[in-house]
Amino acid sequence: MRAIRVQAFGAPDVLVVDEVPKPEPLAGQVRVKLQAAGVNPVETYIRSGQYANLPLLPWTPGNDGAGIVDALGEGVGGMALGDRVYVAGSLTGTYAEFCVCEAQHVHPLPECVSFAQGAAMGVPYATAYRALFQRARARAGETVLVHGGSGGVGVAAIQLARAAGMKVIATAGSEQGRALVLQHGATQVFDHRDPQRWEAIRDTTHGHGVDVVVEMRADANLGNDLTILARGGRVVIVGSRGTVEVNPRDCMAREAEILGLLLWQMSAADYRAVHAALVAGLEAGTLTPVIARELPLDQAALAHRQVLEPGALGKIVLRM
Repeated sequence: MRAIRVQAFGAPDVLVVDEVPKPEPLAGQVRVKLQAAGVNPVETYIRSGQYANLPLLPWTPGNDGAGIVDALGEGVGGMALGDRVYVAGSLTGTYAEFCVCEAQHVHPLPECVSFAQGAAMGVPYATAYRALFQRARARAGETVLVHGGSGGVGVAAIQLARAAGMKVIATAGSEQGRALVLQHGATQVFDHRDPQRWEAIRDTTHGHGVDVVVEMRADANLGNDLTILARGGRVVIVGSRGTVEVNPRDCMAREAEILGLLLWQMSAADYRAVHAALVAGLEAGTLTPVIARELPLDQAALAHRQVLEPGALGKIVLRM
């Protein structure tokens, strides 16, 4: 089968297509014939060698994908050969024509959802759900600010928050991005490059402040986030590219919380809860992943460059 193989950590050009044996599932495992794989920023950090826990080489990237169940290991129930599924966690990597996963990491994909959309579910939607409901304990009626709302996690957070009865404010860096977040449920959107956006966000809450912030760039925003929070407000840090200076008094005055999130820290119980909710959202039509572009597998290097560029308009996926 064709798969991306990384022989040495480095620039995107280390992502090379190779012919490798098709992986075989062991007991409790499932093999999926992939139609699409999701590309996430974390995979670029690992590929470059700039990550805390690096895999053994050679390595095939990818945790997210969607396709058809191709083989079942001993003891696997609840699915059958030919089932449409999305993958949120893979033992062998999803930048490949086939992957092997633990059975609990394979989830049903409704007929109304494309394989490309299924490949956009794992990291972005699980991150957004965990940020909103498991970390921030967000509730109906609260106001949520989503920074970088036009990216994969941002769109997911907007859809999830609106479906749960929250008011959503978002930021985006382009006119197309701002139109996208309004289309998917944000009631107001601001240019995240506008230095006046903080005052405008504060004004739009009529003095109450923002209850929850889903923060993609804590290094750029955290200090200002604390100034626009409501009393008891929560900031969930989804991403950061460096250090930041904050005034602790802004946190003290609001009895606010700053919460970290690392998706791989989820317990098995939390993982099950997240994906039960996501599958239900797909079935109900409240979750509709947005695909920015689809690239062939041999353009994985280009995908790794594009996923870190500003102006995201949804999810980048690789086609098999």
